[in-house]
Amino acid sequence: MKKIVIFGSTGSIGSSLINIIKKDKKNFKIELISANKNYKKLIKQANFFNIENLIISDRNSYFKAKKSLKNDKIKIYNNFNSFKKIFKDKKIDYTMSAITGFHGLRPTLNIIKFTKVLAIANKESIICGWNLIKNNLKKYKTEFIPVDSEHFSLHSLIYGAKNFNIKEAIITASGGPFNKLNLNKFKSISPTAALKHPNWSMGKKISVDSATMMNKVFEIIEAKKIFELKYSQLKILVHSQSYIHAIIQFTNGLTKILIHDTSMTIPIFNSLYPNFEKNIKSKKLDIGILNKLDIHPVNIKRFPVVDLIKVLPSNDSLFETVLVSANDTLVDLFLCNKINYTDISKQLLRISKLNEFIKFKQKKPNNLDEIIKLANYVSVKIRSLSI
Repeated sequence: MKKIVIFGSTGSIGSSLINIIKKDKKNFKIELISANKNYKKLIKQANFFNIENLIISDRNSYFKAKKSLKNDKIKIYNNFNSFKKIFKDKKIDYTMSAITGFHGLRPTLNIIKFTKVLAIANKESIICGWNLIKNNLKKYKTEFIPVDSEHFSLHSLIYGAKNFNIKEAIITASGGPFNKLNLNKFKSISPTAALKHPNWSMGKKISVDSATMMNKVFEIIEAKKIFELKYSQLKILVHSQSYIHAIIQFTNGLTKILIHDTSMTIPIFNSLYPNFEKNIKSKKLDIGILNKLDIHPVNIKRFPVVDLIKVLPSNDSLFETVLVSANDTLVDLFLCNKINYTDISKQLLRISKLNEFIKFKQKKPNNLDEIIKLANYVSVKIRSLSI
């Protein structure tokens, strides 16, 4: 039986993985699952799979879970400091890190020692702490698999090739809900409208990032780090159907394209079964879409945040943490109706030019505490700025 861990098992990624495992329950033993507040769903998952270890990071939810729990075999922890006690000296087979936000940084880094395979669906871990993660992956000989659909697609296409064999690596963007909206109407875009993605069902934060295309800026940063590419080798193309996820043009004249249904279940499934051990039901090849592919360059007037790629440092730096935290804060302000939709991109571009933040381009992340401290500082600073 494969022994696995799921961080964020009650979220969309974690729940998708749980549903996959349900169909193959006899071949898996889930050693640990975690949630922030949704303790009821977590306990339900634990009872179904006979999981003995739970982590509930929200303190109030932790105490509520302890009070309501009737299964004496289940141990509940309030933090991620018990890995050594839970796993002892034996490595588990697979860990899914799907905790959203900066809260996913520490458990992602610390679990590497205890797992053979680490699948990451937490962008903050890769964008802000990749050099720390990479060192641990090498130290503990842990395999890494990116789960985000674009990066999993790149991973699949690049497998076996060297970074110097790649002429161009392309990820696609749907363009979100405002791909064809008149630019004069952008100032009046409401949070409700920004959350209506035409192709994907996502959380509020990532839906807004998709609308502004900041999610693609982050994905470019991730791709650069994961695959050790230069920003000049990476490109975004708008593809409204979300059928093509990645394109690689190699130096030998070959170009590879990867397509799959608009479902995160496919990359999650393939991260769990990387060697075709199992089959998954999927739609037939859509020839109709293939005959009417709508692919074009990014319109910077419509998606101005893409210009941030031009100011990104080539080295691993704390500047990436500045951008992630600033964007998180601005999106939150927008969702709370405190700023306009266009203010998100306007302020991100402004922040990227401030000397107070530019100096972090020369500073490499040394530890997690440094990253989290800076993220908190940036968030407070952005809220205090006159916008």
